[in-house]
Amino acid sequence: MPVRIPTRRAFLHTAGLASTAFAQTRRPNVIVLLTDDQGYGDLSCHGNPVLKTPALDKLHGESVRFTDFHAAPMCTPTRGQLLSGQDACRNGATSVTAGRAVLRRNLPTMGDAFAGSGYATGVFGKWHVGDNFPYRPMERGFQEAKYFHGWGLSSAPEFDNDYFNGRYQDKGMVKQFSGYCTDFWFDEAMKWMRGRHEKGEPFFCYLPTNTPHGPAWVADKYAAPYQKPGLPANFFGMIANLDENVARLEVFLRQTGLRENTILIYMTDNGGTAGVPVYNAGMRARKTQIYDGGHRVPCFVRWPAGGLRAAGDIRVPAQMQDMLPTLIDLCGLKKPARADFDGTSLAGLLKGGQNTLTDRMLVVQYGQLLKKWDSCVIWGKWRLIRGEELYDFYADAGEQTDLAKQNPAVVKRMRDHYESWWGRVEPGLLEFQPISLGASQVNTAYLSSSDWEEIYCDNVNAVLSAQGGPRGGPWSVLIERDGDYEISLARWPFTRSLPLNAPCPAKNLTAGELPEGKALPIAAARLAIAGQEQSAKTKPGDKAAVFRVTLKGGTKTTLHGWFQDAQGEDVCGAYYASVRRV
Repeated sequence: MPVRIPTRRAFLHTAGLASTAFAQTRRPNVIVLLTDDQGYGDLSCHGNPVLKTPALDKLHGESVRFTDFHAAPMCTPTRGQLLSGQDACRNGATSVTAGRAVLRRNLPTMGDAFAGSGYATGVFGKWHVGDNFPYRPMERGFQEAKYFHGWGLSSAPEFDNDYFNGRYQDKGMVKQFSGYCTDFWFDEAMKWMRGRHEKGEPFFCYLPTNTPHGPAWVADKYAAPYQKPGLPANFFGMIANLDENVARLEVFLRQTGLRENTILIYMTDNGGTAGVPVYNAGMRARKTQIYDGGHRVPCFVRWPAGGLRAAGDIRVPAQMQDMLPTLIDLCGLKKPARADFDGTSLAGLLKGGQNTLTDRMLVVQYGQLLKKWDSCVIWGKWRLIRGEELYDFYADAGEQTDLAKQNPAVVKRMRDHYESWWGRVEPGLLEFQPISLGASQVNTAYLSSSDWEEIYCDNVNAVLSAQGGPRGGPWSVLIERDGDYEISLARWPFTRSLPLNAPCPAKNLTAGELPEGKALPIAAARLAIAGQEQSAKTKPGDKAAVFRVTLKGGTKTTLHGWFQDAQGEDVCGAYYASVRRV
């Protein structure tokens, strides 16, 4: 059993003459590897007849595997559930866009739990639970943070970024990386872990890759073995590259002596995508859907020195929300004071002290416009879909035979559970988490259409083709300090420095192309914020419409900007905005 250490101070008090470095090395290091859009069937160890994943297969063979493990059917809700231990409908991060892709303020995260117990914490890859203060990884417990904005490449905030030799955020500062993004994330994570190890610091490394999410851009050598009719060659190539990096990580852990006392957890963020037509492990549906094919994902846990049960399968329903309470138990972390988990610890199952959990039901639900019953309730072998369809998943993985009429008592009990659950989460579903404006920590805020309230406009194609309606949508904001604010509204990202009424030129990227963006007859702009409305004419060649307003600190409101033509007709929303207190 690992030593339980409530707090770093408590440990040092009881440890006496033991050095801090020696004490900390007894605590396990933790790596959480979360891949993007890789389904349960996108592994050769799960039976894929085409794809080869030797490194992940090896990890599978060395791990305790939860074979009935559930994410959300889409990425941000999964990430929020993993980091908070709460259901998406409680933590606020219910969608990938539309103002619903951030965790609630003051909600403690996995990063907070580790940092609060004396661990070094770092994130390398796709964050996607808040681009702006105070939702960035640096404000959520991560001391080292190298990441993309939005959902990664081709998202509205990243726009023309590239998988090769692109840009990334280094604790909020824009920098360039060399090579392929997945290689870079692993390189940086291993470099950071080596540094922590040399200093005798236990670490928590969160490694959420943005691959194999599309666009499917990868070096030809990885895709070449799959260049056959009917195969998603580039998608499989991205997984081949990912698998190669898992092999590199394994070599690193062995060479540094970290392998034995490092908990390595591998999971994916939702059901299958491009690989579904090839193999989906017999399941129905895919990403975004509420049958198991949309949310059942791999979960491998390895800790050689941790006294875990022998490598093998555990068929007990479990979920992303269980990971934080599990790691608190395994690592002896202090539970954050405000933590209130929907998940439960799986430590007893992992250590072999128990073979099942207390009887419970899980609810899988996410979305932009959350509707009652648009869900999957899980109870052992049972799946209740939309409150009406009932399937025995263990006997019918394809969820083809509806058993609701034959099992009315089961349906009633599962519906009753959902009714109670919905009653608890519904009051908070309409709350938007505001972006801070004028904060002393980050005075200039950059906003994109991916955070418009209730408008799905999170990708580069939506911006290029001017989607989102004639006014776009507002941003939920909190004015942090009294003062005068300069607000700039733009059609294109500020990094492109393009006139409001100009097209966006096509751009060749390393393995793909950014198509030309649509020119619009923009001749004026409108701004509405905190009960104030302003309008301004724009000239050809203007790259932004700039306003100045006086705002009161402590005000939670919306900021809405949009463009008009010469006749005063609404044309489109402001896809980008910058706000600074002057």
